[in-house]
Amino acid sequence: MATTGFWPVKGSLKDVVKYAENPDKTTNPKYLDDDLAAALKYVSNDDKTDMKMFVSGINCLAVRAYEQMMITKRHFGKTGGNVAYHGYQSFKSGEVTPKEAHDIGLKTARRMWGKDYEIVVTTHLNTDNIHNHIVINSVSFKTGMKFENHISDHIRLREISDAVCKEYGKSVIEGAKFYNAEKNAYWVHKHGGKTRRDILREDVDDAINNSANYMEFVALMKNKGYVFSRSEATDHPSVKAPTWEKAIRFDRLGNEYKKDSILERIAQTGNRAHFNQFSEPYKKTRAKYRQTPLKELEYQLRRVKYMDTFEALFYLFMELLKPSIPTPKYTPPLSPELRQELRKLEQYQKQFRLLHDENINTVPELEAFIGKLSMQISKFEEERSKTDNKRRRAKTVEDKDMYLSEIRGISAQIKPIRDKLRLAKATLESVPKVQHLLDIEREMERIIEKKERQKTR
Repeated sequence: MATTGFWPVKGSLKDVVKYAENPDKTTNPKYLDDDLAAALKYVSNDDKTDMKMFVSGINCLAVRAYEQMMITKRHFGKTGGNVAYHGYQSFKSGEVTPKEAHDIGLKTARRMWGKDYEIVVTTHLNTDNIHNHIVINSVSFKTGMKFENHISDHIRLREISDAVCKEYGKSVIEGAKFYNAEKNAYWVHKHGGKTRRDILREDVDDAINNSANYMEFVALMKNKGYVFSRSEATDHPSVKAPTWEKAIRFDRLGNEYKKDSILERIAQTGNRAHFNQFSEPYKKTRAKYRQTPLKELEYQLRRVKYMDTFEALFYLFMELLKPSIPTPKYTPPLSPELRQELRKLEQYQKQFRLLHDENINTVPELEAFIGKLSMQISKFEEERSKTDNKRRRAKTVEDKDMYLSEIRGISAQIKPIRDKLRLAKATLESVPKVQHLLDIEREMERIIEKKERQKTR
């Protein structure tokens, strides 16, 4: 069984080719004594073959892929826009050997793009499930036309991959719902996340369970941060969060979210109340959403003069997300946008720890740290390249093995630095998003406080 996909690359072609060919990912000691033994022997005895395992070129040499792809681009005068497409083909854990995975990847790529484009196919062995990375030049060496990337191309890749997998006796996902109107939701769910509609369903369910009548339901939805885009009395009510461009109708969430169904579900909750009177469950829930945790957290940070730092920014964000299991004192974030980030809490915690450990408090400091890590990696890569040249020139098997061992040692030193660099870059990208989401939360708390003051007058 293999899942597939690809996406355009707008940055550096060289970076994506280097990532796909990264020897830290294409060499794994787990396979060195078995399936890769023959490949290693071949590499050791052929000075013209790239040392990386399971790296192949289609319509180009793997070791000169970047140069050949750029020659094609310059020849046709198309060096801008999407520089390449980066695809993947991931297999079910334990279903394929590295060689089988690589052969399947090569055959899939040839059928999909092989007539017109230069391609690099690599098999990465650094995770439990073996997977292929496929880098495709965006410009055809034959026609000079750029690949257009239609939905039909994604469907075709999936069909070709399934057909090749069947030829090798591997399973396929029958009746997959990847290519339809819910394809974006498919990927969010695949990575353990929730879509806006998922969050909205949860909020509607919670409001129903804590309401005794429709009026309470509407009030709870408003306290959760939603605005009814049309009168809540309509037969097809819809709501939107502050940053949503379009409202979502309840009945588009499923049959159980049609207005008649909502009214029926409210009646079945057992939350009895007299007409126009708030029920006890509603009062408790309303109190829970009426608090302003972000404002209180910021007040405490100002007291200890800890507000104007990156650490403080991520600390506030994590504190709002941290209580994944509701407690009597738990106050969930008001904005649906912020609650959507709960799935990334572990990643935000890693970013916070990096900022704390490295004493990084500003954007320039973070950028300087990224530059320092990049220089460290470059030095190690230069050392590894020199050692590889020595390996290629070595005359005896013993010397070749010695240099190969040194290369693996250098790769082992590069990996933690590369992991930290990746985390630092992700942190830099997260900063504006975290600031934006906290701004939304502050505004929603401000609106709630304003409403409360108006009620007490």
